[in-house]
Amino acid sequence: MAIQRILIVDDSPTERYYLTDILVRNGYSVSVAESGEEALAKIKADKPQLILMDVVMPGANGFQVTRSIARDPELQDVPVIICSSKNQETDRIWGMRQGARDYLVKPVDAAELLARIAALG
Repeated sequence: MAIQRILIVDDSPTERYYLTDILVRNGYSVSVAESGEEALAKIKADKPQLILMDVVMPGANGFQVTRSIARDPELQDVPVIICSSKNQETDRIWGMRQGARDYLVKPVDAAELLARIAALG
């Protein structure tokens, strides 16, 4: 099933706008959350088909939220792609261990993001 509905989780208004712009121009339906807590509430209310997750946020960080999603039987089938400025290999490995399906380093390349989404769909 092709991915249509994507939730962007990022505390940066600039980053949310940038990712939303790329996705909407390519036909995706986008919703946004500014924190991990808001993301979990939105995911449970209106289950997206994909989540783009920042790591560094106030409150619950992206690794914690990704782990919560991966461990929840109702949500674990929703893929998470971490989009973070944390660019160390250990960050990528840790993100994948928390349950992320992919890991992109900011600034996210639009073509690469779209290719990774297509590969999941």
